[in-house]
Amino acid sequence: MELGAQLGERASLVQFSSAFCQPCRATRRILAEVADMIEGVEHIEIDAEARLELVRALGIEKTPTVLVLDSAGRIVRRASGVPRKADVIAALGAAI
Repeated sequence: MELGAQLGERASLVQFSSAFCQPCRATRRILAEVADMIEGVEHIEIDAEARLELVRALGIEKTPTVLVLDSAGRIVRRASGVPRKADVIAALGAAI
């Protein structure tokens, strides 16, 4: 899976967004805060409309969708909608 960005050393938060998606903005803020808090975690945002082949390959049906990847790039958690910060941190616990 080529994301076009460097994966985090310990884990990655991959966010699929679209241009006019209001919840994507809140999701971006939450994921960026968590990535800043936890060393080795990267937040990667992907424009779903620009990467339709990746969206189809991963079965992304709506934005925002967040994938939590472990250090090897394997998907360990997946969720749609605006996540709660505590849920993101818990999901990272499964990835790290």
